[in-house]
Amino acid sequence: MAKLAFYTFGILKEKKGHPLVQGFWDRVDTVFSQAESSEGFLNLDNGSWGKYASPRFFDPEKHVSAPATLSLWKDLESVFAFAYHKTHSEALKMREEWALKPEWPTYAAWWVDDDHFPTREEACHRLEYLHDNGSCPFVFNFKMPFDKDGNPAKLNKELIDIKIKSNDNK
Repeated sequence: MAKLAFYTFGILKEKKGHPLVQGFWDRVDTVFSQAESSEGFLNLDNGSWGKYASPRFFDPEKHVSAPATLSLWKDLESVFAFAYHKTHSEALKMREEWALKPEWPTYAAWWVDDDHFPTREEACHRLEYLHDNGSCPFVFNFKMPFDKDGNPAKLNKELIDIKIKSNDNK
């Protein structure tokens, strides 16, 4: 059975510890905790899925910090219910205060085999591919998702609501 890999990427305006981005860093532990207790969450990269890598959009000569996450989920509705609810949703609304306005996708999703753990290099490649080619079975976004078999799909809003309620009860 396949699982959903989900990668997020952004470039902060300042280094960790700077007051301008402290609100971002203040929420990290809560967001990770909420992800880990969310319906459909499977795993979060703790550094064991390969060396740290950044997509080509990050230039260490001019950018100071590029937080990224890589996680695995049972389905697209689970990660959607998490991403647009509670502390993570609040953080998304405030991202313009902390992060540069992106000229790239801020997340990418793709299906992986049950026994596969994606690497950060793979995640960077997928995000870059999404930027260059748009949503497709290889990598996609919420606006144009694909199912495990590579067919165009739609988010199940009823299932999202069920997962949000389940997450709220945890």
